[in-house]
Amino acid sequence: MDLTGAGWRKSSYSGSNGGTCVEVASVMGAGPAGVVAVRDSKDPQGPVLVFTPDEWRVFAAGVKAGDFGLG
Repeated sequence: MDLTGAGWRKSSYSGSNGGTCVEVASVMGAGPAGVVAVRDSKDPQGPVLVFTPDEWRVFAAGVKAGDFGLG
């Protein structure tokens, strides 16, 4: 999948100290509804996880609800 033109965004909660952050990009034209791509901001040329928009919404809702015990 070509992500050359992807508009990567970093969370507003990320600090400017170069800490551990993820970047997310919404990529249209990659499937009927597009995809959501996620990568490590410290390794932008590294691996990318790809989700359908529905998968991403369910995951994000789970994070916000505290379903993964990360807080």
